[in-house]
Amino acid sequence: MLVATLLVRGVRLAVSTFGSGTDPAVLLIAGVGGSMDGWEPEFCTALAGAGRYVVRYDHRDTGESESYPPGEPGYAFADLVEDLPALLTALGVDTAHVVGISMGGVIAQYLALAHPARVRTLTLISTTGGPGDEDLPPLGDLGSPPEPDWSDRSAVLAYQVENLRRYASPTRPFDESGARAMLAVALDRTTSPESAAKNHHRAEGGEPWRARLGEITAPTLVLHGTEDPLFPLGHGAALAREIPNARLVPLPGVGHELTRAEWPVVLREVVAHTA
Repeated sequence: MLVATLLVRGVRLAVSTFGSGTDPAVLLIAGVGGSMDGWEPEFCTALAGAGRYVVRYDHRDTGESESYPPGEPGYAFADLVEDLPALLTALGVDTAHVVGISMGGVIAQYLALAHPARVRTLTLISTTGGPGDEDLPPLGDLGSPPEPDWSDRSAVLAYQVENLRRYASPTRPFDESGARAMLAVALDRTTSPESAAKNHHRAEGGEPWRARLGEITAPTLVLHGTEDPLFPLGHGAALAREIPNARLVPLPGVGHELTRAEWPVVLREVVAHTA
C-alpha cells in the first residue's frame, strides 16, 4: 500500500494505492463526508490480489485532503467530480474502472457523463439517479443524532457511530465494533471532522442528471441493498433500467452500507465486471 498527498487542481488530495500500476485501475469513490477509510485495506488488498490496481482517495474536506472551514466549502459539487480525471492523470492512469457508493455513485455517474473516455466500467453501490423524481420511492427520513462537541474525540466518534447506525439494515444486527474501528481510523486522519460532516451537503451545484442516464456508455453494474433505508431498492432498479445494458444485483437484507459481510459477493461481482 502506498500513500501520498498530491497537488491536484491546486488542492491537496490524499491518495492510497494497492497492487501494481501495470494492472487495470479501479477507482473507489466514497460517500458523502466519507474518507478513503470506508474502503478498508483488507477489501482493497483482496481486489488488488485479483489483478487490479486499486486507487482510493480522500474527498476534499475528508481525511488528509484539503480542508475548509465548517459550513464554508470552498468548492462546488462539480469540483468533486472534476478532481477525479486530474487525480487519475497525476497517477499516470488513462482510464479506470470506477466504483462509487452513495454520493460516490452520483459522482461516478457525473464522471461517466462528463469524461466517458476515462471510465472503462461503472459500479454503482447504494446510490440513485435522481432522488427527487416522483416515480421513485421517497428517500428515507433518517434524522440525525445530536451534534457533538467537535473538540471531544470520544464524543465525535460516538456521534459518527450512531450516524452510521441510521443507514444500516433494519433487519440485521449492526456491526458496531467494525464501524467504530473503521471510523476511529478515519477520525484520526481527518483535519476537521466538523467540516467533513457538513461541507459536502453545502456544496452548490449537482444539477438533475437522470434524463441523461441513457447517455452513459460505460458497462454498468448496480449493487443495491434490499433494505436500504435511504435509497429504497427502486432507485437501484431505475439506474439499471435507464442506463443502457446495466445489470442490477440486489443484496438481500443489506442496508445503505458496505459491511464485511457483503465483501465476498461485492468483490466477486466487481472482479467479474472489471475483467
